[in-house]
Amino acid sequence: MKKILLGLVLLCTSYTVFAQSSADYNYTIGLRAFTLMQLPKVMNQTNTQDYSKAYGNGLMFKFNDNQISYRISGNYYRSDKEFDNTCASCEIGKGKVTDYSFKIGFEKNFNYSRVQPYFGFDLGYRSNRFTGTITPRNSLVASTEQTVDATKNGLVLTPVLGIKVNVNSFINAFAESNLDFYYSYEKQDLTQPNGVARTVTTYRKWEYLLNPVSIGIQFSLNEKN
Repeated sequence: MKKILLGLVLLCTSYTVFAQSSADYNYTIGLRAFTLMQLPKVMNQTNTQDYSKAYGNGLMFKFNDNQISYRISGNYYRSDKEFDNTCASCEIGKGKVTDYSFKIGFEKNFNYSRVQPYFGFDLGYRSNRFTGTITPRNSLVASTEQTVDATKNGLVLTPVLGIKVNVNSFINAFAESNLDFYYSYEKQDLTQPNGVARTVTTYRKWEYLLNPVSIGIQFSLNEKN
């Protein structure tokens, strides 16, 4: 019986040592392999609740300090975009959207186990740009296609919830969700064909953008002495 108890103690001890080893490295590099995210609203877009999929769109660098890590991250996304403008039967927007952000922040683990839930907070800058056209859906409407250049630049505040699974002492897989509180300066530049007329409007606004899931892998480097 004593041998069995001793074996269990040694097993638990070795498990704990393995789990804690991920905190025994000074730096961590991470890659976001997949992200499901909500992009900032473009013009008078109606389907703002739609989510976009991005693959391999982000990198992260972390300084580890026991259960707290200080993180620097960057994300980039570029894709074709099509949306209803103003209403489903009013206008259609088509073009290219480019979205990127840079953030600094921290994350704190709840424990040292193999599976580590964590929370965090990031602060940074985000830029979003749409270039394309706005066209009436009804061909009978006396209006013409307009060229659009719509940009947003501003501050982003991001609370984070996530979970990490330690594959071994220096590799872990992670999944996290976050909510972007985005305060931006927006400029909408619309031009009629042949430059006959041009309209420029500006706004300052808050947006709340949910990113339901981001999945990736992290590599720990430079073991602590």
